[in-house]
Order: sequence, then C-alpha cells, then structure tokens
Amino acid sequence: MANVKNLIEEISKLTLVEASELVKALEEKFGVSAAAPVAVAAAPVAGGAAAGGAAEAAVAKSEFSVFLKDAGANKIAVIKAVKEITGLGLTDAKAIVDGAPKEVKGNVPADEAKKFEALLKEAGATVELK
Repeated sequence: MANVKNLIEEISKLTLVEASELVKALEEKFGVSAAAPVAVAAAPVAGGAAAGGAAEAAVAKSEFSVFLKDAGANKIAVIKAVKEITGLGLTDAKAIVDGAPKEVKGNVPADEAKKFEALLKEAGATVELK
C-alpha cells in the first residue's frame, strides 16, 4: 500500500502535459484505452440529463470544438501547442494564433478536447470548449 501512495504522490507532481504523456504510454503498454471507462461512467449522467438538468446535459456532451480566445503573453509557446494539436505547419499554426479568437480543432472527443485545452492553457492561452 505504501508503494501505491508513493506512486500517487509522484503522479500528482506531474504537469498536465506529462500526465497526458503518461496516459498515452500506459495505453500503448497495456493495449487499453482511457476513453472506454469514461464512456461507461458517463452513461448514468446522460440519464440524469434526460430528466431535465442543464448542468448534466453539458457534462453528457461527447464532442467539443476547441476555441483559442487569446494567445496570452507567451505567443510562441501557444503557436507550438497549436501546431502539435492540429498537425499543421508553423505558418498555418501562427495564422490560427494571430487570428484569435478562432477555432483550433472542431468535433473532438471530450477527453481529447480536455487534453488540448490543458496543453493550450499551459502554454499561456485563453481557451474555450464549445
């Protein structure tokens, strides 16, 4: 049990990008997907949304568009993050950042959208999921 507590303590020290990389590495190592448990856990929430709860309806949404509202002070880091997220070249990524507010990537699964949001926020951008 002490090993588990130590492991949890070490994981809590990771940045969001490092945690995302850890999840990807574990998925590849064990041939699993972190998305499957999320979908199973979200099923009861969807039932609650049908009962009329507006907050639950927002949680049940499965696809989001990632919008860059503002690049912030560290524009170069944000350009690199946009380039990584979109797979575009440097010039195209810079055009997205310069054109903010602008959609970075549309119709992505919720877990992926959260990763992109964290990556952009860590770079110093203001981000919105729609």
